[in-house]
Amino acid sequence: MANVVVIGAQWGDEGKGKVVDIYTEFADAVVRYQGGNNAGHTLVVGDEKVILHLIPSGILHEGTRCVIGNGVVLDPEVFIMEITRLKANGYLKDDSALLLSEALHIIMPYHKRIDIAREAKSGAKKIGTTGRGIGPCYEDKTGRRGIRLMDLLNEKTFTRKVKEVLEEKNLILTQLLGDKPFTFQEIYDEYMGYAETLRKYAADTSLLLHKDILAGKSLLFEGAQGTLLDVDHGTYPFVTSSSTCSGGACTGSGVSPREIHEVIGISKAYATRVGSGPFPTELLDEAGEALRQAGREFGSTTGRPRRCGWFDAPVARYAVRVNGLSGIAITKLDVLSGLETVKVCTAYTYQGAVLEEVPASLEIMEQCTPIYQELPGWSEDITGVKTLAELPENARNYVKRIEELSGAPIVLVSVGPRRDETIMLRNPFERA
Repeated sequence: MANVVVIGAQWGDEGKGKVVDIYTEFADAVVRYQGGNNAGHTLVVGDEKVILHLIPSGILHEGTRCVIGNGVVLDPEVFIMEITRLKANGYLKDDSALLLSEALHIIMPYHKRIDIAREAKSGAKKIGTTGRGIGPCYEDKTGRRGIRLMDLLNEKTFTRKVKEVLEEKNLILTQLLGDKPFTFQEIYDEYMGYAETLRKYAADTSLLLHKDILAGKSLLFEGAQGTLLDVDHGTYPFVTSSSTCSGGACTGSGVSPREIHEVIGISKAYATRVGSGPFPTELLDEAGEALRQAGREFGSTTGRPRRCGWFDAPVARYAVRVNGLSGIAITKLDVLSGLETVKVCTAYTYQGAVLEEVPASLEIMEQCTPIYQELPGWSEDITGVKTLAELPENARNYVKRIEELSGAPIVLVSVGPRRDETIMLRNPFERA
């Protein structure tokens, strides 16, 4: 039995969905522990593409229980749309396979409107949010004025809490942001409709996960976004509003840190970022556009083009340190096929000094210049490769160099978007 956390080791969009989908074969339950529908996982099963925003990727495996933990903020409309779409495609035949923590917070319509209006007023200083209401919902959670699932399922409590907060929200919308207000009745009518659908999924998921552990079952914890977007450890303020690092798996699910055995970080063979904020290895030339097109680097949630750059080893080392990574899964190695040379950032320079690690200061990081090591590329199509030994020599050397610079072993290499286009070097669920 092993319990494994999968996190993003860069700025998100690293391909966590595919890796979680693969690892789900060895897990009894998959737990999503933070974020909201600002995340998107694209999975390719056979010739079918499935995009999920809230529901854990493990839902594609019949017999695996999927849990959305207390650390997630949930948009009921999006959740119900995902359920409907999954059922239409032949998934989620048993509703008991999907559980919602009764303690998770609910995204309200005023959260979304405030999110969009703030970004519109920010101009050049905007964060680059998805406008899904994620940040404002976490603000209310921290401010102790949020509405949880258990509140939504209690009509009297829901009515009281919405009425208490709505006056303030309408003042913010009308007086500060120049937007229109909400009426209580329109919110009540919409959300009472959602409540009846959500009720059958609500549970004390922390207790159920504890019972699973006592029964010797294996749990897989699935994070959203990436390490450099963590609200505490990312490139603040250009971050998301939750704990994307491995520690968030415990606070966002109610499972003890003593029950976590492996932490696997997912990293692309290059780097991407969506939204504003520092990105030292960003390529603003034809090479960056070539990576974007070859890797189909457009957000699965927003469709926004992702900023692209070379692999950043200081970022990888940072992710290893703050997450306690026991292994790294490299994705999209196939995207680099056909390049004469590939580059790896080994360190930065700042005002004449060499920096081996990611600086804590955002201002310093914005002025860092990458130090590159150039390696020979490969021209072969590697999507059919099944073992590391079958990779072209230059591709093997590239993977080996990433491992050396990162400071954690490579445990998986993805050589294509499909589930079967994967080289597994070590299974984290098989404990020695």
